[in-house]
Amino acid sequence: MGQTRMSNIAGTPKVPGPGPLITDGWLDRAFRQASPRALDRIEQVLIAGLWVLLLNRVLHSLNGYAPLVLISETAVMVFVLIRRSTQDISLRLGDWLLAIAATAAPLMIQPGLDMFPRLAPLGLALVLGGNVVQGLAKLSLRRSFGIAPANRGVKSDGLYRFVRHPMYAGYLMVHIGIMVLMPSPLNAVLYAIGWWAQILRLRAEEALLGQDAAYRAYVQKVCYRLIPGVF
Repeated sequence: MGQTRMSNIAGTPKVPGPGPLITDGWLDRAFRQASPRALDRIEQVLIAGLWVLLLNRVLHSLNGYAPLVLISETAVMVFVLIRRSTQDISLRLGDWLLAIAATAAPLMIQPGLDMFPRLAPLGLALVLGGNVVQGLAKLSLRRSFGIAPANRGVKSDGLYRFVRHPMYAGYLMVHIGIMVLMPSPLNAVLYAIGWWAQILRLRAEEALLGQDAAYRAYVQKVCYRLIPGVF
């Protein structure tokens, strides 16, 4: 929710700075004239629309595990609709495009056939475990959940004591599990695009939150973003 990777050797994290991730252009300047409330509504409509399309694909899928796709994506949709509004939100077009790509890609997954039935227990465990992780993270955030980078308050309790982005860690587990249960080249491409955008989105979030002294203090205590000891 930095632009700098944590130092694994010294064990002391660098505080993320607020510098821009994408060079300003005229589109960025025009985008900044938009109302945060209006952007919120557009984002909510987009996510809800993609969720309806995903629901239709799941209902017509022959894969018995297809409904598992809906668990995390329904949670995303619900929390987007009920979240608390904020004025302290990124108005950079690039940040919004990254956030939309990271959120929309998993919603475009095509539930296909179970190609590796012997690996189904592994996939099922990853999906269920990942949903528990992301669910607990969302409960910690409550209505502070958001898609675009914003400061809706610094959270440091619950799973946020172990990594700075436990919700994204849960998504990672779910997405790996879904790929095990319904692998396809299209799904692999969608998840690759989604996680490319997710990592950049994560850095944009930390760049914005890094302007908050409370978040900088939090970064000093929690060194890793997604996976303890790795990243």
